[in-house]
Amino acid sequence: MYKVIGVRFKKGGKTYWFGPNGYDVPLNDYVIVETVRGVEIGQCVMPLKEVSEEEITPPLKQIIRVADERDMQHYEKNKIKCQEIFEACKNKIEDHELDMKLIDVEYTFDNNKILFYFTADGRIDFRDLVKDLAAMFKTRIELRQIGVRDETKMMGAIGTCGRELCCKAFLGDFHPVSIKMAKEQGMPLNPTKISGMCGRLMCCLNYEQHAYEDVLRRAPRVGALVNTPDGKGSVTSVNLLKETVKVTLTSENETELKEYKLDKIKVMKGSQHKESKAKQASPLDDPDIEQLKQLED
Repeated sequence: MYKVIGVRFKKGGKTYWFGPNGYDVPLNDYVIVETVRGVEIGQCVMPLKEVSEEEITPPLKQIIRVADERDMQHYEKNKIKCQEIFEACKNKIEDHELDMKLIDVEYTFDNNKILFYFTADGRIDFRDLVKDLAAMFKTRIELRQIGVRDETKMMGAIGTCGRELCCKAFLGDFHPVSIKMAKEQGMPLNPTKISGMCGRLMCCLNYEQHAYEDVLRRAPRVGALVNTPDGKGSVTSVNLLKETVKVTLTSENETELKEYKLDKIKVMKGSQHKESKAKQASPLDDPDIEQLKQLED
């Protein structure tokens, strides 16, 4: 087991493990650490804890020190410098007439490297731009092309739910989101309804997917024949959230529609209709499917 603290370098960013190096680091305090990019300042978002060897990517680096007032002043100065660097880089991009959009600028804590994040439709030849930036700022320059999800995460916005975007607020990593998830959750297969600010399928479709999958494994399909406390019947509809089904019961030429909990019915063997199964399992019959496929990662 290793004693570690969790350090995050930006809001909503990924959390990395570092050894405390004998320091008692309070939650939300800042620490100075060494990373592959150089010396950086990060915030302690997880207090001291023990983790297994499998959770560690060796070698486990130790923090250099807890940030003091002088470090925090340097950190604030760097943030102000980044704003100036951002504007200077935008002007250089216009001078070189490059078809790229500058998204963000990061200055390492030790001032040994400046990272520029941008988006573009294709490959960009920015060699001359790098030369100009290096000559202007007298330090190492790195340009990174990012995707639309990363762009939205950096920029931030308010989602359709009225809250700050999950990717900006707390999501450390992006997880695959598929059309199948929207289909199984009964969401309207309309791109404007299930896509986020980034133009891709909403990340929140992932949150309850495991619960829907569990109910789908236990629920009969529409059209299946089932045994109920009131006799045999045919499933008319399934409510996944309530975990209930509506069953049409037929007796003595009378038809009655009743609702039952899933644990109160039993599917009759071999009664799952192939037609209903195919219709529920595949979203390929939707007219917006080609447009929806473009929203997947």
